[in-house]
Amino acid sequence: MGKVLIKNISLLAGTASGPRPAVSGDKMDSLSSLSESWLIYDDRSGLIDSFGVGKLPDGDFQTIDAHGGIVMPSYCDSHTHIVYSGSREREFLDKINGLSYEEIAANGGGILNSSDRVALASEDELYRESKERLDEVVSKGTGAIEIKSGYGLSTESELKMLRVIARLKESTDAVVRATFLGAHAVGRAYAGRQSEYVDMLISEMLPAVAAEGLADFVDVFCDKGFFSVNDTDRILTAAAGYGMRPKIHANELANSGGVQIGIKHDALSVDHLERGEAAEIKALAESSTIPTALPGASFFLNMPYAPAKMMVEAGLPLALASDYNPGSSPSGDMRFVMALACIKMRLTPSQAFNAVTVNGAHAMGVGDICGSIAPGMRANLIITKPLGAFEFIPYAYNTPYISHLVINGKQID
Repeated sequence: MGKVLIKNISLLAGTASGPRPAVSGDKMDSLSSLSESWLIYDDRSGLIDSFGVGKLPDGDFQTIDAHGGIVMPSYCDSHTHIVYSGSREREFLDKINGLSYEEIAANGGGILNSSDRVALASEDELYRESKERLDEVVSKGTGAIEIKSGYGLSTESELKMLRVIARLKESTDAVVRATFLGAHAVGRAYAGRQSEYVDMLISEMLPAVAAEGLADFVDVFCDKGFFSVNDTDRILTAAAGYGMRPKIHANELANSGGVQIGIKHDALSVDHLERGEAAEIKALAESSTIPTALPGASFFLNMPYAPAKMMVEAGLPLALASDYNPGSSPSGDMRFVMALACIKMRLTPSQAFNAVTVNGAHAMGVGDICGSIAPGMRANLIITKPLGAFEFIPYAYNTPYISHLVINGKQID
């Protein structure tokens, strides 16, 4: 085992000389690519070695023949909730019958439904179910993924979820980042006592999570019917004392102020943004926070889509993520996310590509190792079958297109 040469690449997309910053505005419409090229990676270190065009380099290589396929970075999914137990297809019927997201939650469904199931599941059971989902999304081309807690809503269950995420980190070649989302909803034990729940989260949950070093980030569902701007401010202020940078749920159900409070606390990203308006776009343009749209949730809930085109035109570094969860986006297929961005948000395929690779990587703090093709970056690669053009990927979004998949320098069957 050693260096592997991929030859006969028709298009090598997402190239750079080193780690790329997040791609913004007009630059999002560039693939940053090479035609008729080759690439070398090391399957021992799991890193990209070099790439180029023209004559193949001399050396003793294992060889993968791309047969004219495209090579691109694997997807970087910066917003998921894949640690949960069971499923919520009963609520799928409720949605079909006209109940809103808020009505389902008010009836004891939604997040609280999943919280009940997580409380009953053992850590091993939760790990097995979640590992199946992780393996599924990796097989579809995801090489880096952020995973949130938030179906625990008690100290014991939140820690259980975060320990499962830690086990997932150790059992996959994909890059995994963990986010503490104790403020996803108010737990049943605190029904009608939201302020007390926030007090408990700050005084009990946060120290326990920090003591075990289980979270890279902290999140709050800052939205109508969930947590207020004041709640969010209190939680993020406390989390900063433990070195947890925010990634915020904002403006999914209403213009909640979540974007602005996230920016105030230097959030790495603010996610959802279906109700984002000009004021939010202006605030984001004056910050380093990455706007992240989740079109899978808009599709599944039949809600408005985030104003992605406006964000790009305003010069922002838009990211896209799957929001894979049992209630509002039960899919982690990032190719479908690309397709929705093109079809429903009117992004170009190049803009969507940058949003699910390099910008997605930066939205989960791994842009220095993932999301681009450059020497020293993680060899997380999708090798496609021969395609007529790059645009085929989001265009024919259900047609099998992966020939080879490489994650951390290892070929995935």
